[in-house]
Amino acid sequence: MEEKAHHSGSPDDHGGTAPWRDKRLTADVRVADLISRMTLDEKLAQLVGVWVGATHDGRGVAPHQDDLAGESPSWEELIRDGLGQLTRVFGTRPVTPAAGAKALAASQREVMAANRFGIPAVAHEECLAGFTTWGATVFPVPLAWGASFDTALVRRMAEAIGQSMRAVGVHQGLAPVLDVVRDARWGRVEETIGEDPYLVGEIGSAYVSGLESTGIIATLKHFAGYSASRAGRNLAPVSMGPRELADVILPPFETALREAGARSVMHAYTDTDGVPAAADERLLTDVLRKEWGFEGTVVADYFGVSFLELLHRTAGGPGEAAVQALTAGVDVELPTARCYGRPLAEQVRGGMADESLVDRALTRVLRQKCELGLLDPDWSAGPPVREPDLDPPEHREIARQLARESVVLLADDAGLLPLSTPGRVAVVGPLADDALGLQGCYSFPAHVGVRHPEWDMGVSVPSVLQGLRDGLGAAGITYEEGCPVREPDRSGFAGAATAAREADVCLAVLGDRAGLFGRGTSGEGCDVPDLSLPGVQSELLEELLRTGTPVVLIVVSGRPYALGTAAGRAAAIVQTFFPGEEGAAALTDVLTGRADPSGRLPVGVPRTPGGQPSTYLTAPLGRASEVSAHDPTPLFPFGHGLSYTRFGYGELTLSSEEVPADGELEISCTVTNTGGRTGTEIVQLYLTDPVAQVVRPWRELAGFARLELAAGESRRVTFGLHTDRTAFTGRDGRRVVEPGLVEVRIGRSSTDTPLEGTFRITGTEPRAAGHDRVLRTSVRVTKRP
Repeated sequence: MEEKAHHSGSPDDHGGTAPWRDKRLTADVRVADLISRMTLDEKLAQLVGVWVGATHDGRGVAPHQDDLAGESPSWEELIRDGLGQLTRVFGTRPVTPAAGAKALAASQREVMAANRFGIPAVAHEECLAGFTTWGATVFPVPLAWGASFDTALVRRMAEAIGQSMRAVGVHQGLAPVLDVVRDARWGRVEETIGEDPYLVGEIGSAYVSGLESTGIIATLKHFAGYSASRAGRNLAPVSMGPRELADVILPPFETALREAGARSVMHAYTDTDGVPAAADERLLTDVLRKEWGFEGTVVADYFGVSFLELLHRTAGGPGEAAVQALTAGVDVELPTARCYGRPLAEQVRGGMADESLVDRALTRVLRQKCELGLLDPDWSAGPPVREPDLDPPEHREIARQLARESVVLLADDAGLLPLSTPGRVAVVGPLADDALGLQGCYSFPAHVGVRHPEWDMGVSVPSVLQGLRDGLGAAGITYEEGCPVREPDRSGFAGAATAAREADVCLAVLGDRAGLFGRGTSGEGCDVPDLSLPGVQSELLEELLRTGTPVVLIVVSGRPYALGTAAGRAAAIVQTFFPGEEGAAALTDVLTGRADPSGRLPVGVPRTPGGQPSTYLTAPLGRASEVSAHDPTPLFPFGHGLSYTRFGYGELTLSSEEVPADGELEISCTVTNTGGRTGTEIVQLYLTDPVAQVVRPWRELAGFARLELAAGESRRVTFGLHTDRTAFTGRDGRRVVEPGLVEVRIGRSSTDTPLEGTFRITGTEPRAAGHDRVLRTSVRVTKRP
């Protein structure tokens, strides 16, 4: 193909008269016309991002940012032919919302003026626990979303996040993370929703729906297999067969794309069986595009294209890495241009890559820009008229409600909770008076703010101690740190033990401090060898338990930790996963009984620190048995959580005992609040396939319902189950619905299921279940007749 010479703008290109500027035409027609006018350099400019704020001072916020940031050309050179994306204008350093919006608008005007078509860039930002910028609401982390089992509330949160991002000119959000937990030692467990693919898919889809409803492009991460890295080490190779990938890892992505309409996908860093995700054409094209019909954009995880050369070593240079990624199906190189610019141009001009691959990616990118209005002649880069409020009261209320719903009461052996009249209270532990300890790795204060001590946090984040003083009354509360989060300093043990002995109850607040790449105990790159509480916190807990004072253990963390030594000895155990800026108030609401604990575990809590990986979604031989001396049974299983009231289950009915292989049935039960106060139960439906052509999980979640009941109230819960929900990948690699018996269990957790029944799928041969299969179980709640 003969390349057009680079030249400045003309009325035909820039003035709104060309077909690609005509809003009456379809996006496909407009995009095709625009591509026909572009040079190779102009095309490639649309396939890269630019990270203007990136530095190489050793304080970067992304892997290898410091190594690669200094290699980029100047801003003027980067935008000469146009620009695909602007990387983290708000999330690289502290900036007020108004100043950030003004800077973004100025950058957009420069980008538009520099390229002859006047096309602006897509601005993207992180939004995992809220919009990652100074002054924006810090919401609970995704693991807390999973603990809430509340899809409607997660959708409301995502809407709030999207509204804040859109108010300052951002177009795309890099969330949610749909990785299914396979090994809790992985540092990024806090970013995940849980260890069950159905829960991850439902909660993740709710987030996508909320974000997309505001016009923000949701980006699914990390496609696919990242969470299954060996030994839970960040970026380590993934040892996984195609069946585990298909049945455990991929379903949440499929659900979020098909049911919620996510418009972007980010590839994973890892390699699976020797093939890096960024160069996996089977994954990014055959599965994602051809099987699932995805038409959006695939963006690189930061420096992921360069990593094909630098870390995976499947490419001999930036140009080869670019060709591998482009061929596989990566449309946009992020966060900045290293491979898709001049190196890729040289590969195309030298005949090592076909320009049609560039056009394929470019079509997807420009179609999305067209959908965003960025190709319209009347698009404006003007900043907002007034200072945006990114932490309004209504957002804080959503944050508080979600934090409250995610608190999990694991045990209350002494019946001590709620703390109605606690008397003298000792609050002890390194997380008790640490506002950052309530926030995840991708909250702005923990992610970026810690490197800028000259700035305040940007939002009000009371510590647990402050929340307890406000909620319990300041009188009668003493505080001792006891020890740091991870340093082996025991000098505070004596003071902590004394405070506990002199109190009527001791609240021990232990857990994690989020950070990046070893600067914390949880977060990206903060992987651990086992699941012991960090530092000497277990020793501190032992000192407190020995005092004889009732101890309420409160774990504030980004992953589950082994709590076996506290079992039966602590008066109560409470788990919360980085609950965000309103976490202290929410925790106090639950501890004092102003709110009923309604969170349920999205990941099991182990009894002992070793024996990883282990999740509830395992084969029969993955559980305790006579053939191994090691018992992997968790201390508290997936789905577990107590309430301040009690719930009874009864009247299980199945609408049919036999169902055809392409049929459905209704599974119903009655749930009654048999206690003395209003409470919330998470009704959980589990299925077991007792005989199958391949080994199946001993039990897997097939549906759930969040149910609030007044004392004495009953409700009838009906699950609409299609046989597609029993599908699995058979021996020949096809997903099938297999005839045979299916066991049904309904209850309070994966191991506490008082209702049991069976139905039979009829037929003689397995039925293929493709991408059009039913992915969700419907739920209907009615008054008991």
